[in-house]
Amino acid sequence: MRVLLVGAGGVGTAVTRIAARRPFFEAMVVADFDPTRAEAAVAHLGDPRLSAERVDAGDEAAVTALLRRHSCDILLNATDPRFVMPLFRAARAAGADYVDMAMSLSRPHPERPYQECGVKLGDEQFAEADEWAKEGALALVGMGVEPGLSDVFARYAADELFDEIEEIGVRDGANLTVDGYDFAPSFSIWTTIEECLNPPVVYEAGRGWFTTEPFSEPEVFDFPEGIGPVECVNVEHEEVLLVPRWVDARRVTFKYGLGEEFISTLRTLHLLGLDRTEPVTVKGPDGPVQVSPRDVVAACLPDPATLGERMRGKTCAGTWVRGVKDGAPREVYLYHVVDNEWSMAEYGSQAVVWQTAVNPVVALELLAGGAWSGAGVLGPEAFPARPFLDLLTEYGSPWGLREQ
Repeated sequence: MRVLLVGAGGVGTAVTRIAARRPFFEAMVVADFDPTRAEAAVAHLGDPRLSAERVDAGDEAAVTALLRRHSCDILLNATDPRFVMPLFRAARAAGADYVDMAMSLSRPHPERPYQECGVKLGDEQFAEADEWAKEGALALVGMGVEPGLSDVFARYAADELFDEIEEIGVRDGANLTVDGYDFAPSFSIWTTIEECLNPPVVYEAGRGWFTTEPFSEPEVFDFPEGIGPVECVNVEHEEVLLVPRWVDARRVTFKYGLGEEFISTLRTLHLLGLDRTEPVTVKGPDGPVQVSPRDVVAACLPDPATLGERMRGKTCAGTWVRGVKDGAPREVYLYHVVDNEWSMAEYGSQAVVWQTAVNPVVALELLAGGAWSGAGVLGPEAFPARPFLDLLTEYGSPWGLREQ
């Protein structure tokens, strides 16, 4: 397998560190708009299979040319969601398969944003599913941790743990702190703003997908391995758009453990218009300059990839499932916990970016070995779960199951 990895930020760099320990790929080209980031991701590993290139992720023609020049079989997208569609289309143009960790962006309903869906996450990609399938090419979408591993858990629950599923609810929580910062997100603030301030989507059988107010339906969820109770709220996320396509469940939700301080900060950013992506004109030293307010917010905050040495605690991604097995009610939580102290000592990557990065690498290995195969635009739950979970454990990062 020959891989083009686009994006050498925190997650992309973690991908290189994880993949370098595995024999499944022949070559991995690491490309970024900033060539020094790509070179840094490659240089310290000393792996001749890895090389660095510069590319603009928004330039479809340049990405297509890079895929062809290096004869890459597959493109792994480790950029933020703004670049999903150009990279998705570049892979198809080059005849390569494609993997991402977040799907094409949504757009709220123009009149009823908190009742009805507008353009949903992934709609642009699924609109091209027939073309991918006709060409025998695979686009594996949403293959990070959430979405990604959480979807694998949903598939595993449906196949092995339940006869009927009433509800699948992805629940994400952590007890991470960052020394020296009052506010320092552990993941891309651009993406966090996008998913937290957009109308959350809920799925119900018979009703389909619909939206609610941001931060709605608060609940306290008790997370395992010492993290403990965390208040979680509805947030827009890909799992709600993916799981019902392949798993039969009467209700699907996603709730994020944000905390009141984080929610208050996001509300303030929205109130001030600082969550906007449309450029505004500001004074610059050489005249007016157009900048995106959200990009300014991101530039003012520390890069999450650099916070590992200051971070303390654990992060948990998991899927709560309620239903019936052998005629009796059953409720479980399938989860994956990463301790920042372990991920920093073992890989030099902070827990949240490492947990995101390990899952697409596992998926690439399954695709390279033929344990996973398919054509079209498919989510993680379209594939058998057991090979993935077994290989994740082999990587030294086991998952857990708790009866509720």
